[in-house]
Amino acid sequence: MLGLLFASTLWLAACQPQTSSTATQAAALQLGGPPAVVSFPLMRMAETGIAVGDEQRPAQFALWQSADQLRVLLARGELDYSAAPTHVPALLANRGQRVRLLTVSVWGMLWLVSRDPQLHDFGDLRGRTLLTPYRRDMGAMTLQAVLDSHGLVADRDVQLIHSRDAQDTVALMLAGRGEHALLPEPLASLLLWRNRHSGGAPLYRVQSLEDAWSQQFPDEPELPQAGVMAAATRAEDPLLAAAIVSAYAQAAHWCKAQARACAQLAQRHLPEIPLPVLEFAIRVTRLDGIPARQVRPQLQALYRRILAQDPDAIGKTLPADEFYGP
Repeated sequence: MLGLLFASTLWLAACQPQTSSTATQAAALQLGGPPAVVSFPLMRMAETGIAVGDEQRPAQFALWQSADQLRVLLARGELDYSAAPTHVPALLANRGQRVRLLTVSVWGMLWLVSRDPQLHDFGDLRGRTLLTPYRRDMGAMTLQAVLDSHGLVADRDVQLIHSRDAQDTVALMLAGRGEHALLPEPLASLLLWRNRHSGGAPLYRVQSLEDAWSQQFPDEPELPQAGVMAAATRAEDPLLAAAIVSAYAQAAHWCKAQARACAQLAQRHLPEIPLPVLEFAIRVTRLDGIPARQVRPQLQALYRRILAQDPDAIGKTLPADEFYGP
């Protein structure tokens, strides 16, 4: 009899829903982003979880290294929400994918770095050579717009040397194979830190592209460079979208208020970058998560500039109204 009871207990236990770590992991929201400050609040959200109504949803964060990799992850259904340059979800939406841009959170993360202390802004690049990792992406398009505003034609007035990626740009500058570079945070800070500790010739943080943009385009001074997008599989869930927007805003505020703690968190994902570099990058980046619908005029002004310059970059038209979330 005891044996029968024991066997029955085992059978009933086997029939119960499983609460293993595998099941918990499957229920976690999948967050992603590039190795940049825009991703740091998402790392925080993965650590704290996301409040959705009365429920606390677990989340995980994964780095991606290029827009092409992001597209693959989205196509495979491996991401629910991701940081991204603002032109990427616009392009995907205009190609028929039901993605949404939920927030704009980074309003300037690109910096002009130079060996010349007399270089004061992008207009001073006439006759110079600029190292840049950007080709037909947000960095390239905004750089081109700023150069155009100064009357500079790329590869005529300013020679652009395209590196493989931002890490390669840092390496070339440290090797003395470049005088001027355009870099995102935290790699602009990483270049300055490594150069200082190697005893190389001085390098100077000249101007952010955000500051250059506001000076050259005073009628549209804000540059909505990057934010958080919802994958097509999550785009029709307004409750969850609102929770993501709220959680990101809180995490961004925490990162700015607790820059050292945020840097320590980011370093767990980016162990190759020294803690002081990550902390400084947070302090010099305008990190402010605002719902995309609220800053739609700024986004459309940028998209119109892109349409005039490279219409294929966002699919040849402005995104539809429902694109702007949450």
